Amino acid sequence: MAKKKKAKDDWMQGAVKKKGAFKAYCKRKGFDGVTEECIAEGKASKDPTIRKRAVLAETFKKESKKRRKK
Repeated sequence: MAKKKKAKDDWMQGAVKKKGAFKAYCKRKGFDGVTEECIAEGKASKDPTIRKRAVLAETFKKESKKRRKK
């Protein structure tokens, strides 16, 4: 049996390890959820985990905007 080819966006399902962790970080920092300012602050963080989560949040926002245009 041939393997089924994965769709382009299948990687997103497994990308989030701790749901809501970046939103909680943003709330602790005084933001109203995940905003562009919070993402920018997260990308400048010294903590590599926060930086990765910020980049992932940015990617999800971009993908969300692309899907809304369709």
